Amino acid sequence: MSTDLSLFSATELVHGFARGTLSPVEAAEAALNKIDRHNDTYNAFILVDRDGALAAAKASEKRWKDKSPLGLIDGVPTSIKDLSLTKGWPTLRGSKTTDPAGPWEEDAPYVARMREHGAVFLGKTTTPEFGWKGVTDSPLTGITRNPWDPTKTPGGSSGGAAVACATGMGALHQGSDGGGSVRMPCGFTGIYGIKATFGRVPVYPASPFGTLSNIGPMTRTVADAALMLTVMSEPDLRDWYALPHDNTDWRQALSQSIKGYRIAFSPDLGHAKVDPDVAALVRTAAESFEELGAHVETHDPGIGDTSEIFRIFWYSGAASVYRGLTAEQQAMLDPGLREVCEVGSEITLAEFQDATKAREAFGQKLNAMFSEYDLLLTPTLPITAFEAGEEVPVGSGMKRWPEWTPFSHPFNLSRHPAATIPCGRCPDGLPAGLQILSAHHREDKVIAASRAYETGHPIELPPIG
Repeated sequence: MSTDLSLFSATELVHGFARGTLSPVEAAEAALNKIDRHNDTYNAFILVDRDGALAAAKASEKRWKDKSPLGLIDGVPTSIKDLSLTKGWPTLRGSKTTDPAGPWEEDAPYVARMREHGAVFLGKTTTPEFGWKGVTDSPLTGITRNPWDPTKTPGGSSGGAAVACATGMGALHQGSDGGGSVRMPCGFTGIYGIKATFGRVPVYPASPFGTLSNIGPMTRTVADAALMLTVMSEPDLRDWYALPHDNTDWRQALSQSIKGYRIAFSPDLGHAKVDPDVAALVRTAAESFEELGAHVETHDPGIGDTSEIFRIFWYSGAASVYRGLTAEQQAMLDPGLREVCEVGSEITLAEFQDATKAREAFGQKLNAMFSEYDLLLTPTLPITAFEAGEEVPVGSGMKRWPEWTPFSHPFNLSRHPAATIPCGRCPDGLPAGLQILSAHHREDKVIAASRAYETGHPIELPPIG
C-alpha cells in the first residue's frame, strides 16, 4: 500500500477512519495539497473549496471518534464534475453562457446521496462545454492535460475527474457518460470507471443527450467503484427513467467468481481500426481470463457501425441546448459545439424516428448475444491519448470525436453496463484500456470480472510525485 495518503483508496481510508489510524482531516489536506501542487499544470478543477472541504472533514472526524459515521464514504475526499448540480456551488458546465450567480440551491441525486453518506467534497472538475465532446477543453476553463504526458489530452468529457483521480486529488470522482465520457478519459489516463445499466444511477435534471447519458464512478480501484456505485444508485424520485431500487450492495460482486464464464472477445467489433500496440495489449488482457477459469473466444457480435445512429441522437441533443440560448449566448459557444448544434437543428423527426428503430434493433441483437455470453471484451479505445487541445488526432483526417471512439458510444445506445480497466502501456508510455461489458442489469458480472483482472494486474498511476 502506498504511504502517500492522497493515493489511499476510499476503501482503505474508511477502514482507517473506523480504526482511528487515519484522519479525515489529514486525508482532505493530502488531496488539497495535491491540487495545490498539480492543478496549474493539469487543469483538473474549475472550483476548489478548501475551507468547505476542511470543515466537512473536521465534522467527519468527530463523527468517527463518536463512532457514528453518516454512511459508507464518510470523510472520503470526493470530486463532482461541473455538469452536476451541487448545492452552494455554481454549475457552469464549461460554458461562458451560464450565469455563475445561480441560485445554486439543489444537489443532483447522486450528489445528494454522496453528501448524505458523508463525502468530503473538494470541488468541481473540468468538462468540455455542456459535455459535448470526447476531450476536455472549453472556452471557460481552457485545456485539461494528461498526467502521463501533459502535451496529451486526458480524453473527455470527464477529463478533469480522470486527471484528479490519477494524480491523487481525491479518492472518489463522479463522471458522466453519454458516449463514453467516463470510459474514454479512464482509458487515456489509466484508471477504472464504470457506466452502469441506463437508469441505475438516478439523474436530475435530465441530460440534453437523453437516454444516452449515465452517471458513473471514476476510481483508482475496482472496489472503490463498487462502493461508490452502491451509494450513487440509491433512489431519487426526480428521475422518472430510474430503475427500481433493489438495495444491491455492489461490493458483494467483488468476491464473485468468474470461473466458467463464457466470454466473447471482439478486437474490432467487426469494423474498427485499432493501433497495433493497443490491439496487442488488449488481446493479451482478454486471453488472461482463461487463466481465471473463464472460456474466451473471439466473436464478432455482428452489430456493425452504429456511428450514424449515435450521430442522430447526439447532434439532436446538442441542438436542444442551442435552442435554449439567446443569439448572443450562441455566439459564445465553442465553435465545434456551435457547428454540431446547427447540424443537429436540421435533423428531421423522420430521421430521429428511423434512428430510434435502428437503435432498438441494435440493442436487441446485443441482448441476444448476452443470452449466450456472460461478458463481451473489447478495446476501450483504438488509440492512445493524442494532442491536448485537439478534438481529433492531428493528421488523422477525422473531423469529429465519435470517429475515434468506436467502442464506447455503441453501448450508450444499447444501455448495457460497461467498464474500462487499464491493461498496460504502449511503447509511447501511454495507457491502453480493456472494456468489459455484460447484459442489462448485470453490473455484478462486470465488477466481478474487473476485480478478477485487477487482482493480477494492479492499476499503475503516473509518477508525478
